[in-house]
Amino acid sequence: MVALVKSMTGDHPARPVLVLSNDPDAGGLAKARQLNVPTFAIDHKPFGKDRAGFEAALQKALQTAKPDIICLAGFMRILTPEFTAQWAGRMLNIHPSLLPKYKGLHTHARAIEAGDSVHGCSVHEVTAELDGGPILGQARIPLQPGDTPDMLAERLLPLEHKLYPAVLRRYAAGDRTMVTLRG
Repeated sequence: MVALVKSMTGDHPARPVLVLSNDPDAGGLAKARQLNVPTFAIDHKPFGKDRAGFEAALQKALQTAKPDIICLAGFMRILTPEFTAQWAGRMLNIHPSLLPKYKGLHTHARAIEAGDSVHGCSVHEVTAELDGGPILGQARIPLQPGDTPDMLAERLLPLEHKLYPAVLRRYAAGDRTMVTLRG
């Protein structure tokens, strides 16, 4: 989120209007306030299994902020098809694998266990299918002997911080051309 906010200056076609979290204690909220970006938190826990209620609260906050594009970053809630349909073509996510490989969780461990020689991250449009929307960018790094999931995540993070802002800049300008980075 910080990399995205910091990238949206000068001739960038987008500006941050809100940082929204489902965790009132998320560290990103304080960081966003330090960057003078409005923040809002909607704790998902009181909603229990009422996903529709939680998403209605999200939708209300988003409608108030009026974003053109939503960028998910560390938002670890699965959104329903009804919610994603409301933002179709206007919602992005970053995922720590070379999609379509390793949708879901524990991607670094899964890449190591599979014996992959290359791993990475992907930025994609959000659709009703988990981690299944059109891929707009990927960054690749080689796996190294002795890599652990934590080591791999640490090496990949700087590329995530370059890839997502690069994709957002193109996307906000109407360019859906694939962005590819190598580390």
